[in-house]
Amino acid sequence: MIDYVSVLKANPNGVLATQDNGKIKTRVFQYLFSDGNKVYFCTNNEKPVYKQIKENPYISFCTYPADYAPVLSVNGKAVFVDDKALKTRALDENPGIKGIYNTPDNPVFELFYIDTEEVETFSFAKGPKTYTV
Repeated sequence: MIDYVSVLKANPNGVLATQDNGKIKTRVFQYLFSDGNKVYFCTNNEKPVYKQIKENPYISFCTYPADYAPVLSVNGKAVFVDDKALKTRALDENPGIKGIYNTPDNPVFELFYIDTEEVETFSFAKGPKTYTV
């Protein structure tokens, strides 16, 4: 198994894919932190992405380093959590996020994780690989 958390930490910015009425939608997103197989992100509950995840929680996050070794996708079911300690951690570790939401009690601030089921990688040297978590 690849150490996908190390890849995420080194490359926190990527693309999150959801479904909207049966069509794939992507947008730039930022990985926040991990706890076991839980890969955390946040969003605003007034955005379409929030509604999309609530309606179909199976999502994918893709990121990669400059040399594309490896391109990494984390796939699984999104789970929203209303845990003040985790929200505080997200804000404390990410000043840009804190600048948006200010406090863990912000009513639009939503924290969620991907319950990682599968990790896919690709590199030009090794080709594609799929790992079941």
